[in-house]
Amino acid sequence: MEIYFQLISDAESLRKACDELKTEPFLGFDVETTELDPYKGDLRLVQLSNGKNTKVIDLKPFRDRGQVTGDRNGLRTNPELAPLRELLASTKQVKIAHNAKFDCKWVRHHLGTEVGNVYDTYLASLLIAAGDTDRRHGLADVVQFFLGQTLDKSEQVSNWAADELTHSQIEYAARDAAIMPEVRAKLDERIETEGLKRVLKLENECVMPIAEMELNGFYLDQGRWREQLGRMQTAQKKFAGELQDMLSAGVAQASLFGRTEINLDSQAQVTDALLGLGVPVPDTTRAWQLQPLAEEYPVVAKLLEYRTVAKASSSFGENILEFIEPKTGRIHADFRQIGAPTGRFACSKPNLQQIPHETEYRRCFLAPEGRKLVIADYSQVELRILADFSDDKNFIEAFVSGQDFHATTAAQVFGIKTEDVTADQRSFAKRLNFGVVYGLGASRFAMMTGLSPAQAEDTLRRYFATYPKMDQWLRNAAKNVTAERWTRSGSGRMARFHFDENDRSSLGAAQRYAKNMPIQGTSADILKRALRLLHDDIRPTTAKLVNIVHDEIIVECAADDAEKTSQSVESAMLRAGEEFVSKVPIRVDVHIADEWAK
Repeated sequence: MEIYFQLISDAESLRKACDELKTEPFLGFDVETTELDPYKGDLRLVQLSNGKNTKVIDLKPFRDRGQVTGDRNGLRTNPELAPLRELLASTKQVKIAHNAKFDCKWVRHHLGTEVGNVYDTYLASLLIAAGDTDRRHGLADVVQFFLGQTLDKSEQVSNWAADELTHSQIEYAARDAAIMPEVRAKLDERIETEGLKRVLKLENECVMPIAEMELNGFYLDQGRWREQLGRMQTAQKKFAGELQDMLSAGVAQASLFGRTEINLDSQAQVTDALLGLGVPVPDTTRAWQLQPLAEEYPVVAKLLEYRTVAKASSSFGENILEFIEPKTGRIHADFRQIGAPTGRFACSKPNLQQIPHETEYRRCFLAPEGRKLVIADYSQVELRILADFSDDKNFIEAFVSGQDFHATTAAQVFGIKTEDVTADQRSFAKRLNFGVVYGLGASRFAMMTGLSPAQAEDTLRRYFATYPKMDQWLRNAAKNVTAERWTRSGSGRMARFHFDENDRSSLGAAQRYAKNMPIQGTSADILKRALRLLHDDIRPTTAKLVNIVHDEIIVECAADDAEKTSQSVESAMLRAGEEFVSKVPIRVDVHIADEWAK
């Protein structure tokens, strides 16, 4: 396929090119960079195309001229680039990019401007796939799947820092931008057919807030982290010794030189030792299956303690400090917007969403001097979504009344007054409430609580008798799996099901997911909408988004602005929730702190 492109490296050509393109409704948009991390490399090319007319803007000459004036970057403040910054920031043209977060981060960091009106073909492809794990979503894969064309990506890993780029490199860059309008048009046909317009708009509007958050980074105090790491390593050694002593008594053949050493990370060896001690070990030794045994068998409690600190020491050790960017002193993690078919985020490099909840860990993430953290999270949002979806009168009233929801449930399940509910009964009801959202069945509930199967069945029967329409909604969700093979969240996000109806295990997993996906998916929808609203609200302030964890948002701001920022965060989160949930009140818990701890 022939492609027409113009290479631009001077101010006058750039001004004319931007004037040509600013009347276009859709622009293919791409960048080429010398590294993957905007803090470590340079932005070399910016490509913009209406599909026929493609402009490839080489920023190296502009950067070099900027150095003469003493500006190291030469891009953010270079007046010659004002037409490009204005065009990228404009919301009049849709900027079509594949994995747009990458391009937006580089433009934001090096050109100092947001990209307005983004359309991400990568996110669109993921939404259309609706959880199909066999599909691939790289640009070449998407072009092949939707257009039946082959896109050569061999130049992607070429030297973009070279003084002079080759014709092949420039043509490659131009082609990637030129094909984007055609890709968008084809994707949009499917988006319309599948009823995914609202969710794609939601995802596209969230790209810039996430790009900004990754650039902002989260401050980690290295001294505090190392102190905590030392405490964990000491605790791990102590628990390992105590656990070895307890388990060795369950090993058939004792060592001639004292206790028998067991590989504590070997499930087979640990299971054999537990059986030797008379512990009725379930099929696997997962934490949730062992938990009911911990009270009766101290060795099980000790095993769970050991595993907690062992996992923390390996997953959250010295390696976390390697992710601190020297230029900022912060961790700039990678957040994937559609990390699961439910729409939940995934995080890596490192995974900030899995930092342990214990105060000892979270207090290591803090606000630098003169600044504060505003920490906000939705209260029981998934249960509120379920109440709204099911339209269950008792379920809704439990939230509308403003009473302690878990205590209210406990009172109804145990047939007592709310004021007579004990802490253990409330905890029991809490596990039941949240378990129901994930399609909890009687057998798993029995294992979680230590109840007999009959007791678990009876408890669930009483629970669902209290909330009959919620029970019906969950039953219908499971039943519809076999008939429709798909389900949706509040925004229209779709998940398709692939399973063998004759395989009880496969069918059961699909039915549990069918109950959970609309609820968890809508929770993800709400968070993403909140992020966009918040991004717009705090843009002119000292506040900046630094982290998210499922239904929690963490913002950093100047200490003097903390109160006002907390109000902005709460307002954005409430407005987002109210767009999806109308029958029960949305509640946000927000507080101001020096560190990420409650």
